[in-house]
Amino acid sequence: MAVTIHPFRQSVQAVRPPERFTYPFCYEPHPLCIAAADEVRRYIDQRPEWHDELQRGKMFGVLIVPSPRLSFLAAFSGTLDGKTQHEYFVPPVFDLMAPGCYFQEEEAAISRINREIDALRPCVEALAEESALLRRKMEDELTAYKEFMKQSKAKRDALRQGTSPSEEDDTELRLVRQSQHEKAELRRLRQTWEQRIMADEAPLRERQEQLTRLRKERHERSIALQQWLFRQFTFLNALGEEKALPELFAPATPPAGAGECCAPRLLQAAYREGLRPLCMAEFWVGASPADEVRHDGHFYPACRSKCRPILRHMLRGLDVEPNPLLADRQTLLARLHIIYNNKEMAVVSKPAGLLSVPGKDDLPNVHDAMKQRFPQATGPLIVHRLDMDTSGLMLIALTEEKYHELQELFLGRHIHKTYHALLEREMPVGEEGDIELPLRPDFDDRPRQLVDPQHGKPARTHYRVLDNRDGHALLELRPITGRTHQLRVHCAHRLGLGNPIVGDRLYGKPAERLMLHAYAIKLEGKTFTDTMNWNYEP
Repeated sequence: MAVTIHPFRQSVQAVRPPERFTYPFCYEPHPLCIAAADEVRRYIDQRPEWHDELQRGKMFGVLIVPSPRLSFLAAFSGTLDGKTQHEYFVPPVFDLMAPGCYFQEEEAAISRINREIDALRPCVEALAEESALLRRKMEDELTAYKEFMKQSKAKRDALRQGTSPSEEDDTELRLVRQSQHEKAELRRLRQTWEQRIMADEAPLRERQEQLTRLRKERHERSIALQQWLFRQFTFLNALGEEKALPELFAPATPPAGAGECCAPRLLQAAYREGLRPLCMAEFWVGASPADEVRHDGHFYPACRSKCRPILRHMLRGLDVEPNPLLADRQTLLARLHIIYNNKEMAVVSKPAGLLSVPGKDDLPNVHDAMKQRFPQATGPLIVHRLDMDTSGLMLIALTEEKYHELQELFLGRHIHKTYHALLEREMPVGEEGDIELPLRPDFDDRPRQLVDPQHGKPARTHYRVLDNRDGHALLELRPITGRTHQLRVHCAHRLGLGNPIVGDRLYGKPAERLMLHAYAIKLEGKTFTDTMNWNYEP
């Protein structure tokens, strides 16, 4: 399928292209990408046959290229209208739905095995039920005979008590023979039943063995097909190098769906056509899924678990913007203030953008800064964490004893934290209530969290609307539990407030910073407040 390159319908010649390509995991969408996304929206709005599917939600992407004037490529993730290809969009990296594809043939074979298993299962269950009924009859008959033997033994014991000495030997011999006969009868009865069950269960064993063979074959073919599919997904980069999924994810196994997102599709299409990528963005269309937070029209970073190893390879040879999270390290550390210190414990004000503990990218963090500031400290220092994007108060334990004491206070919920947050839309001043949405990690896109009533951990937040500022609601948030991203998800999710925190690049719209601040913390009769890294007072 040829790649369709779209010219802009409206003039964008006055818009200056970026000097560097988009860092895909944290970015502000370029004006050219916003204009291209608007054109994609207009196109899909003209396809009524897609309306219901798009209402349920779908990720789209755009890539700007100079061909020969500014143009763009468009992509969707996964499938659309049951297809992997549509004329308006770039083709998939590998089309597993192409007619005659080995994947289709093998998937059909696996489906036939599934049908055989489904057809065989009721037969096995019926035969197993018949076998269980027969075994219950055997147990009932054996139990009845054992009860007869028990009563017979009681009679023999009574007979022995009433036997005269002159008759004792003859009587004992007769009673022993009777006992031996009954025991032999029990063995013969058990043997007869076992032979009968062995014969009657032959069809059951045959079907069970057949079911086991089919399940083993299904498993082996599924694994082999998945490995084959992984090898078909090969990705180019700007240097012309090509690598397949297994190599990119080694030694780990690639996750299902890797390579089917918008970003790899767009870059692959550009490289195949000899086009130079200028910038890229991905945006959501439709309703948010029930378990995660997506907002119609919002732009989102590429997912890390599926796309990061792929894009790390595909971006080689491009001049990519630096990770904005790595910028201004010293500035961040300069804004880390100690507001209390009694030699056992310190309270610090953390700026937004600073990690609480060391991470993979060697970013500045509170732990390392406190280790330098308090070299004599014997405790683990970090008692609790704040998200990198969140500012505000953190407790620092300077001794081992204080660390364990504070841990116990947290576990007993004797430490109370209050956050202030600026939300995207206004809310009625004075409104308050509780939000209870269970959370778990999104294992395919860490560190995002999902709402999961079945497997999530309980999470509860109390909120109160303090004020409205410049079209935004200022809220007081009190977390009753302490789950990762709890406040962010509870504000953004449609079953919570449905109103994301300003600057939430994961669950809302990116901005200069996440407007979430750990404003106050109360423990042991003391209350600490922080206004150093926050400009919004209640």
